Amino acid sequence: MIIAFSVAPSGTPSPDGPGAQHPAGDGSVHDAVAAAVQVVRDSGLPHRTSSMFTEIEGEWDEVMGVVKDAVEAVAPYGSRVSLVLKADIRPGHTGELDGKIERLERALGNR
Repeated sequence: MIIAFSVAPSGTPSPDGPGAQHPAGDGSVHDAVAAAVQVVRDSGLPHRTSSMFTEIEGEWDEVMGVVKDAVEAVAPYGSRVSLVLKADIRPGHTGELDGKIERLERALGNR
């Protein structure tokens, strides 16, 4: 399965939390996102990060465990966490993180 997810803090971070270092109104969440992406990278699962989403491929329990850990890594940066998640559940298929892109590029090459 492939999960595409985006996780970000909102609200006010605790005064001694890692998010407290940013000035009010800054709006930047890059440090929190970096904490989540580090969790994904440390998982060892195939993954890809773009400007808006991180995709990760693996079995249901391992992928969902990584998403949960990523949410927990972001939690100290705000008083709440927003999670957007989309899943492509296709039993018996692996290597689809790259395979889907390769098939798309072949299809585009045929035009």
